[in-house]
Amino acid sequence: MAKPDDRSDNVAKLKKMIENTQQNISETKDYLQSHENEISNNDRTNLENKNARREESLDAFSSEVEDELQ
Repeated sequence: MAKPDDRSDNVAKLKKMIENTQQNISETKDYLQSHENEISNNDRTNLENKNARREESLDAFSSEVEDELQ
């Protein structure tokens, strides 16, 4: 039998996901800055693209939080 759809903690989970994603973005920026002379252009580009995708995820998470609160 399928479990009931319990969404009571969705907002808390989404907020934690936002917090973790923001931390990952910050850590990546710090890493890029600290190791700028050691990172290949390809690796730098890959990490910058990953942060761009993380930024997009933040927008999506924020929209989901707003939807859940309505």
